[in-house]
Amino acid sequence: MAKRKQSGGTPATTALTAAGVAFTVHEYAHDARAASYGEEAAEAMGIDPDRVFKTLFADVDGALVVGVVPVAGQLDLKALARAVGGRRAAMADPKAAERATGYVVGGISPLGQRRTHPTVVDDSALTHDTVFVSAGRRGMEIELSPAELVRLTAARVAHLRR
Repeated sequence: MAKRKQSGGTPATTALTAAGVAFTVHEYAHDARAASYGEEAAEAMGIDPDRVFKTLFADVDGALVVGVVPVAGQLDLKALARAVGGRRAAMADPKAAERATGYVVGGISPLGQRRTHPTVVDDSALTHDTVFVSAGRRGMEIELSPAELVRLTAARVAHLRR
């Protein structure tokens, strides 16, 4: 079921395996000096940046909300707030995102987080057969069906990028 290029599980890969979802783990040499983790991943793996998605946390009316958008784009905070029925959104404190997920910035996966958070996936994900998201570690990505990503995160789908 699960195909891996190298070993080393994370809560995200454990969650996918437990759910019986087909996925592939891709690892690359992470450069600590990289300005953008997602763009680094796309370049290192030779993947179109529109297929690589970053997991961002925002504070929407006092609650943490996850936005999953292509690394080539930016998160539209107003669109994220609208998608979850909120009024105001601001980027969350990175330390709050780390505490809430158990992952470190640059390796935050939308899957296998410590607590469930409302999640919204950008609608562009559904235009691809597979997408890439962080596996929960810098230098490690998961390739999976966007429909499975949406299902496993109980995400809403909306236009979030600008």
